[in-house]
Amino acid sequence: MIKWLLFLSLCFLTLSILAMVYRLVKGPTTPERVQALDAMGTYLIAGIAIFSVLLRSTAFFEVLLLLGILSFVGTIALSRYIERGVVIERKQSD
Repeated sequence: MIKWLLFLSLCFLTLSILAMVYRLVKGPTTPERVQALDAMGTYLIAGIAIFSVLLRSTAFFEVLLLLGILSFVGTIALSRYIERGVVIERKQSD
């Protein structure tokens, strides 16, 4: 019973990722595309976690942490780029 629920949740996550790919391609504004990319990262993390539960393995936990950190840093960097035009501000010396 639990396996079927996990498979069903993986199917819904796949549909959600496909919807986010559509929003990423067709998004009329750049912030919506960044939001779709962040949501895809979250859905990917959830999918790998469910897959790890299905396999009864803890081998994917490091991958989950790494994907979470990369997704967070990428979202912050893209948001700063949209807001300021640069990711890292440099002080100009005279």
